[in-house]
Amino acid sequence: MYEQNFPKRRFNITLEFIKKHQSPPKQILDLGITNPFSEIMENEGYLVTNTNGEDLDEDRSQLLKSKAKITTAFEIFEHLLSPYEVLKSINSDFLFASIPLNLWFAKAYKNKNDERDRHFHEFEDWQFDWLLEKSGWEIQDAIMFTNPVNKIGIRPILRQFTPRYYLVYCKKSS
Repeated sequence: MYEQNFPKRRFNITLEFIKKHQSPPKQILDLGITNPFSEIMENEGYLVTNTNGEDLDEDRSQLLKSKAKITTAFEIFEHLLSPYEVLKSINSDFLFASIPLNLWFAKAYKNKNDERDRHFHEFEDWQFDWLLEKSGWEIQDAIMFTNPVNKIGIRPILRQFTPRYYLVYCKKSS
């Protein structure tokens, strides 16, 4: 297992959730460029192919041509203008996706130095459930979890017990 403390805790929770539902080796299309978590999945025996960083609002060709039975999308949908269209374009039978939840005590994330590193959406769990259902996915399992940060202040204290992430395992509707 990877470190349980900040910042690797989220990786452990996500990996355990994936393994609970789909044990390796399985072919996975991971939305987004190669990243530390896609490398962790590969080290655990999954066969991971990443998208190439293309704007998935504009170019969904890799999703449409992929033969992977599983798609993963970790903290991707909040960056898209139209997550509905992307979800409809996924050809896989199964989907693991996580999103940061909308928090009453924090504004939506915006990186002033990178136009692509911004949150267009921050969902509540019921909104993401509805989006998944409308785009043809049936949620099989879901969890929420906190993401404590190694800082001092009111918001870091609130993050100790307020769920920040919502992680779902879905099956494509028939």
